[in-house]
Amino acid sequence: MSKKTLAILTVVLAIIIDQVIKIYVKTHFVLGEEYKIFDWFIIHFTENNGMAMGIEFGGETGKLFLTLFRLVAVSAILYWLIGNIKKGVHNAVIIAIALIFSGAIGNIIDSVFYGVIFDSSQYKVATLFADQPYGKLFHGKVVDMFYFPMWEGFLPEWIPFIGGDFFIFFQYIFNPADAFISVGVALLFLFNKHAFPKEEENTPAE
Repeated sequence: MSKKTLAILTVVLAIIIDQVIKIYVKTHFVLGEEYKIFDWFIIHFTENNGMAMGIEFGGETGKLFLTLFRLVAVSAILYWLIGNIKKGVHNAVIIAIALIFSGAIGNIIDSVFYGVIFDSSQYKVATLFADQPYGKLFHGKVVDMFYFPMWEGFLPEWIPFIGGDFFIFFQYIFNPADAFISVGVALLFLFNKHAFPKEEENTPAE
């Protein structure tokens, strides 16, 4: 399999997985509804307007800026991916960048289109291709659902700043696109010598 084919298959498969799961959750769960698979693995439907970890800023203007920024960033990632394919780098690096690109695209699809193809998920299950969508183009909400509260309790008092506080690990809710980005970054870290090779120093011949 060529590196170009590997990249395309990775991107297509990852985006399909991301969108199928998001659309299923969006059309089968009411906002805030959850389904417990294990005590430490819960499907909890939530949406966010902003950046990672649900951070929000700037209202509608901030949302539009964030979506446009993502479009610029994903263009740069695509350029990086194409460059590495041409260089013939290690397959793990190709997969890593393709996963990061796929994750970015997955969340961009939510941000750009979900506001005009779904109605609200509050108090009812949303309808796909609704007559009265909840938002407008470039102002959609990102769908999150994976929640892994593997441990919760009060932290020991001796821990600086947060000692004695109630803490949940892992408290953030994320989606497949976020997971693909995280896996991609982890792969780049593991294969950093292939992803970021150091230029060999040219030493004069003796």
